[in-house]
Amino acid sequence: MNTVSIIGTGYVGLVTGTCLSEFGMQVTCMDVDQGKINRLKQGEIPIYEPGLDSLVQKNYKAGRIKFTTDIKVTVEDSKTIFIAVGTPPQEDGSADLQYVLAVAKAIAENMNSYKVIVDKSTVPVGTGQKVKKVIQEVLDQRGVDIDFDVVSNPEFLREGSAVRDFMHPDRIVIGSESETAKNVMKNIYNVLYLIETPFVFTSIETAELIKYAANAFLATKITFINEIANLCDIIGADVHDVAKAMGLDGRISKYFLHPGPGYGGSCFPKDTKALVNIGQQYDVNMSLVDTVVTANENQKKHMVYKIERKMGNLDGKVFGILGLAFKPQTDDMRDAPSITIIKELLAKGATVRVYDPVAMENAKVHGFEDIKSIESIELLKMLGVINVPIIYCQDEYDAVDGVDAIVILTEWNQFRSLNLTKIEDLMQGNYFFDFRNIYDRKQLEELGFIYEGVGK
Repeated sequence: MNTVSIIGTGYVGLVTGTCLSEFGMQVTCMDVDQGKINRLKQGEIPIYEPGLDSLVQKNYKAGRIKFTTDIKVTVEDSKTIFIAVGTPPQEDGSADLQYVLAVAKAIAENMNSYKVIVDKSTVPVGTGQKVKKVIQEVLDQRGVDIDFDVVSNPEFLREGSAVRDFMHPDRIVIGSESETAKNVMKNIYNVLYLIETPFVFTSIETAELIKYAANAFLATKITFINEIANLCDIIGADVHDVAKAMGLDGRISKYFLHPGPGYGGSCFPKDTKALVNIGQQYDVNMSLVDTVVTANENQKKHMVYKIERKMGNLDGKVFGILGLAFKPQTDDMRDAPSITIIKELLAKGATVRVYDPVAMENAKVHGFEDIKSIESIELLKMLGVINVPIIYCQDEYDAVDGVDAIVILTEWNQFRSLNLTKIEDLMQGNYFFDFRNIYDRKQLEELGFIYEGVGK
């Protein structure tokens, strides 16, 4: 039986390990967080990803996947070891490699035979060579001669559909300098190879760049259609018709041409900034990607400008915010447009009532950690303090109770068919800011709402 180890049980590591166990492999998932490992053993999933919990429970029960904090066992028991730890952005936009290199060192300290070390984390060009250097230095210090190979195998998982993306990928990218390592990776992905999934075999450096290039291109498409949408707002055109006609061109395609308040999440913001930083390191001007980064931040603030343009002075106004996560089917708050938009509204003297089906807790911890939590809100109410800037609500109707305006920031399915008559009765005002374009302007205006979309 094929045995592999995954170091890091975050989003990428847990999805990778679980799906490989579903392919029939024996998988060891290792993490330094004992609490997280204990929860996984009990069937508790530390991330929100549809379908992942049942797969973890199924394969854990079948004995195909196990969870541990023991690095020695993790390394010794497997020929192939995936590094899937975080690479958070630093202040200059570059990826922080301290966790990747720390894992490389730990692997080298426990190696007992030939290993294939796979960089699954999103890492900048040159990381594979750094990992190789760290491992060799430790082996030299140990005075042992153990062969190993380093492989770059970037992930292309979309939050909310990661399991399907792993099981039915558009392509598998493998960067390697060794035929032996290449064959090991082909064997690991044999299930996908048999169903004729396209494989791209290339150098380590090329594989590392592919992930950044792909995400930067998709971020550019989103930013482009957002700028076209802003132009449509001014000239009276409909961005949906523009995007539809563009998408019918096979050279362009319809994907990622949906206007909105800007992109967010764990990949696009981090990877575009990192790519700009990589260019700077090699004295290559990545001006287009740099502009995309700036334009995306401006798009988030432009949503507040649109609100202000409709409503005038926002001081004292109350907003019902529907959706906090950067996209539906995830609780990820990293660089979510809601963070910028809500903080801009608060800075202008507004109060916000917010609701998201799954991202409320993450919003308090990762999005609005500097804004009072729901617990402190209750305390403030008891003390007679009425003007609380942000209120976390029980559902979408609670969020719009008594507000001057609704702002839709995440297109959760349950927001697509709201009881508009009920909402009209609950609201104090009648402004409806549909920043995901999920409602028909005519329908809303017939009900008496003042409607504003993006590029409509």
